[in-house]
Amino acid sequence: MTASTTQSLYSFEEYLSYEEDPDNRYELVDGKLILMNPPTFRHILIAKFIERELDREINRLQLPWLSIREGGIRTGWRKSRIADVYVVEKERVLNSLDKSGVCEIPPLLVVEVVSPDSVKRDYRFKRSEYAALGINEYWIVDPTSQQVTLLVLDEGLYEETVFAETETIVSSTFTKLQLTPKQIFTAEDI
Repeated sequence: MTASTTQSLYSFEEYLSYEEDPDNRYELVDGKLILMNPPTFRHILIAKFIERELDREINRLQLPWLSIREGGIRTGWRKSRIADVYVVEKERVLNSLDKSGVCEIPPLLVVEVVSPDSVKRDYRFKRSEYAALGINEYWIVDPTSQQVTLLVLDEGLYEETVFAETETIVSSTFTKLQLTPKQIFTAEDI
């Protein structure tokens, strides 16, 4: 369960320099620091597998992109989320190497792995924040339902397609990617 840890409101700049509790991870939601629970090992392994698969595709196609795991995304005036995986232009990262690991421009693609305490956050809140930010593609990877919900931005709203079992995920960002939910959800067996 995530919990608000403070009564004070923080600006985005104050959030970036927050150092009072370095052992924990926080998202900034409407100016409040929200403590993020540590993910399960299943969650970690799924995110790691997806990051590796996206890296493999980026390298295969020699794209000027990077996949980043557990990086931040500024989603509003006093909002910043921690994404499980996102893809961003490599140049943006190289130009900001000594700055905070929070992306202030919309990534090309974001992947969130659903945990029991993140269902509403991943399916509802992040979905609306990512659409408002203009993130073109958003994956919701749900180990409980064994499905990947792929959202593609169309005129400011996400069009949703759900993939299960051995259906190949059809990505508008990675058009030649050969990946199925079954591969994702059995990755932790390795």
